[in-house]
Amino acid sequence: MEIEKQKKHPIRKRIRLEEYDYSKQGAYFVTICTKDRKKLFWDVGADIIRPKTIMLSEIGEIVDRAICQIPNHYSNVCVDQYCIMPEHIHMIIRIERTENGRMISAPTISTIVGSMKRWVSMQISFSIWQKSFINRVIRNEKGYRAVWEYIENNPIKLDTGYDMPDFENM
Repeated sequence: MEIEKQKKHPIRKRIRLEEYDYSKQGAYFVTICTKDRKKLFWDVGADIIRPKTIMLSEIGEIVDRAICQIPNHYSNVCVDQYCIMPEHIHMIIRIERTENGRMISAPTISTIVGSMKRWVSMQISFSIWQKSFINRVIRNEKGYRAVWEYIENNPIKLDTGYDMPDFENM
Protein backbone atom coordinates (compact mmCIF):
# COMPACT_ATOMS: atom_id res chain seq x y z
CA MET A 1 0.00 0.00 0.00
CA GLU A 2 2.82 2.41 0.89
CA ILE A 3 4.60 1.72 -2.42
CA GLU A 4 1.44 2.56 -4.38
CA LYS A 5 1.25 5.97 -2.69
CA GLN A 6 4.81 6.74 -3.74
CA LYS A 7 4.03 5.88 -7.35
CA LYS A 8 1.08 8.27 -7.38
CA HIS A 9 2.98 11.12 -5.75
CA PRO A 10 6.64 11.14 -6.79
CA ILE A 11 9.10 12.83 -4.50
CA ARG A 12 9.85 16.28 -5.85
CA LYS A 13 13.45 17.21 -6.54
CA ARG A 14 14.73 19.95 -4.24
CA ILE A 15 15.19 23.08 -6.30
CA ARG A 16 16.25 25.50 -3.58
CA LEU A 17 19.77 25.95 -2.21
CA GLU A 18 20.15 24.44 1.25
CA GLU A 19 20.54 27.02 4.01
CA TYR A 20 20.19 29.96 1.56
CA ASP A 21 18.24 33.05 2.69
CA TYR A 22 15.93 33.86 -0.22
CA SER A 23 15.19 37.30 1.25
CA LYS A 24 18.88 38.17 0.86
CA GLN A 25 19.88 41.11 -1.32
CA GLY A 26 20.55 39.95 -4.86
CA ALA A 27 19.06 39.00 -8.20
CA TYR A 28 17.00 35.88 -8.84
CA PHE A 29 15.97 34.21 -12.09
CA VAL A 30 12.39 32.99 -11.64
CA THR A 31 10.27 30.79 -13.92
CA ILE A 32 6.59 30.18 -13.18
CA CYS A 33 4.52 27.72 -15.25
CA THR A 34 0.83 27.17 -15.75
CA LYS A 35 -0.71 23.94 -14.53
CA ASP A 36 -0.39 21.20 -17.15
CA ARG A 37 1.51 23.73 -19.30
CA LYS A 38 -1.76 25.14 -20.65
CA LYS A 39 -1.15 27.97 -23.11
CA LEU A 40 -3.18 30.72 -21.48
CA PHE A 41 -1.12 33.89 -21.79
CA TRP A 42 -1.01 34.64 -25.52
CA ASP A 43 -3.88 35.15 -27.93
CA VAL A 44 -4.24 32.25 -30.33
CA GLY A 45 -3.28 34.37 -33.35
CA ALA A 46 -0.08 35.78 -31.85
CA ASP A 47 2.71 36.24 -34.35
CA ILE A 48 5.74 34.31 -33.04
CA ILE A 49 7.99 35.52 -35.86
CA ARG A 50 7.83 39.15 -34.75
CA PRO A 51 7.53 39.11 -30.94
CA LYS A 52 6.76 42.85 -30.77
CA THR A 53 3.36 41.98 -32.25
CA ILE A 54 2.52 39.29 -29.69
CA MET A 55 -0.83 39.98 -28.15
CA LEU A 56 -1.43 38.85 -24.61
CA SER A 57 -4.69 37.12 -23.81
CA GLU A 58 -6.97 38.54 -21.12
CA ILE A 59 -5.26 36.30 -18.56
CA GLY A 60 -1.86 37.33 -19.96
CA GLU A 61 -2.79 41.00 -19.43
CA ILE A 62 -3.72 40.27 -15.81
CA VAL A 63 -0.38 38.50 -15.30
CA ASP A 64 1.42 41.48 -16.88
CA ARG A 65 -0.33 43.86 -14.45
CA ALA A 66 0.54 41.62 -11.52
CA ILE A 67 4.24 41.58 -12.45
CA CYS A 68 4.30 45.37 -12.90
CA GLN A 69 2.67 45.82 -9.46
CA ILE A 70 5.29 43.81 -7.53
CA PRO A 71 7.47 46.87 -6.70
CA ASN A 72 4.37 48.71 -5.44
CA HIS A 73 3.84 46.01 -2.81
CA TYR A 74 7.49 45.51 -1.85
CA SER A 75 9.47 48.75 -1.73
CA ASN A 76 12.86 47.03 -1.90
CA VAL A 77 11.98 44.67 -4.76
CA CYS A 78 12.41 45.34 -8.49
CA VAL A 79 11.47 43.30 -11.52
CA ASP A 80 14.40 44.10 -13.81
CA GLN A 81 13.33 42.01 -16.80
CA TYR A 82 10.49 39.63 -17.65
CA CYS A 83 8.71 37.93 -20.49
CA ILE A 84 5.35 36.26 -20.64
CA MET A 85 5.34 33.15 -22.80
CA PRO A 86 2.24 31.15 -23.79
CA GLU A 87 2.47 28.86 -20.74
CA HIS A 88 5.17 30.28 -18.48
CA ILE A 89 6.80 33.47 -17.22
CA HIS A 90 10.47 34.34 -16.78
CA MET A 91 11.56 37.19 -14.48
CA ILE A 92 14.65 38.70 -12.95
CA ILE A 93 13.58 39.76 -9.47
CA ARG A 94 16.04 41.88 -7.52
CA ILE A 95 15.93 42.48 -3.76
CA GLU A 96 17.78 45.66 -2.75
CA ARG A 97 19.05 47.32 0.39
CA THR A 98 17.68 50.63 1.63
CA GLU A 99 19.44 53.94 0.97
CA ASN A 100 21.52 53.65 4.15
CA GLY A 101 22.62 50.12 3.20
CA ARG A 102 20.48 48.26 5.73
CA MET A 103 17.96 45.63 4.78
CA ILE A 104 14.41 46.52 5.64
CA SER A 105 12.00 43.67 6.26
CA ALA A 106 12.59 41.83 3.01
CA PRO A 107 10.15 39.29 1.64
CA THR A 108 11.45 36.00 0.35
CA ILE A 109 11.24 35.12 -3.34
CA SER A 110 8.57 32.55 -2.38
CA THR A 111 6.49 35.27 -0.71
CA ILE A 112 6.74 37.56 -3.75
CA VAL A 113 5.85 34.82 -6.25
CA GLY A 114 3.11 33.37 -4.04
CA SER A 115 1.46 36.77 -3.62
CA MET A 116 1.55 37.41 -7.35
CA LYS A 117 0.08 33.99 -8.15
CA ARG A 118 -2.70 34.44 -5.56
CA TRP A 119 -3.60 37.90 -6.91
CA VAL A 120 -3.86 36.58 -10.48
CA SER A 121 -5.99 33.64 -9.27
CA MET A 122 -8.33 36.03 -7.43
CA GLN A 123 -8.71 38.21 -10.52
CA ILE A 124 -9.74 35.31 -12.76
CA SER A 125 -11.57 33.31 -10.01
CA PHE A 126 -9.51 30.11 -10.34
CA SER A 127 -5.91 28.97 -10.13
CA ILE A 128 -3.93 28.44 -13.33
CA TRP A 129 -0.57 27.75 -11.68
CA GLN A 130 1.69 24.75 -11.43
CA LYS A 131 2.71 24.00 -7.87
CA SER A 132 5.82 25.90 -6.82
CA PHE A 133 8.19 27.62 -9.28
CA ILE A 134 11.80 27.46 -10.41
CA ASN A 135 14.40 29.98 -9.31
CA ARG A 136 18.12 30.41 -9.58
CA VAL A 137 20.31 32.77 -7.62
CA ILE A 138 22.15 35.02 -10.08
CA ARG A 139 25.66 35.07 -8.68
CA ASN A 140 27.53 37.62 -10.76
CA GLU A 141 27.36 40.15 -13.62
CA LYS A 142 28.12 37.54 -16.28
CA GLY A 143 25.24 35.39 -15.05
CA TYR A 144 22.94 38.42 -14.89
CA ARG A 145 23.72 39.34 -18.52
CA ALA A 146 23.18 35.72 -19.64
CA VAL A 147 19.80 35.53 -17.91
CA TRP A 148 18.77 38.96 -19.27
CA GLU A 149 19.63 37.87 -22.81
CA TYR A 150 17.84 34.55 -22.35
CA ILE A 151 14.65 36.33 -21.23
CA GLU A 152 14.96 38.95 -23.98
CA ASN A 153 15.24 36.28 -26.70
CA ASN A 154 12.78 33.81 -25.21
CA PRO A 155 9.72 34.88 -27.28
CA ILE A 156 11.76 34.63 -30.47
CA LYS A 157 12.81 31.05 -29.66
CA LEU A 158 9.34 30.15 -28.35
CA ASP A 159 11.10 28.24 -25.61
CA THR A 160 9.16 25.66 -23.61
CA GLY A 161 11.23 26.28 -20.49
CA TYR A 162 12.83 22.84 -20.46
CA ASP A 163 16.08 23.72 -22.23
CA MET A 164 17.23 26.50 -19.94
CA PRO A 165 20.98 26.97 -19.92
CA ASP A 166 22.81 26.21 -16.69
CA PHE A 167 23.18 29.61 -15.07
CA GLU A 168 24.30 28.09 -11.76
CA ASN A 169 28.01 28.64 -12.30
CA MET A 170 27.81 32.09 -13.79
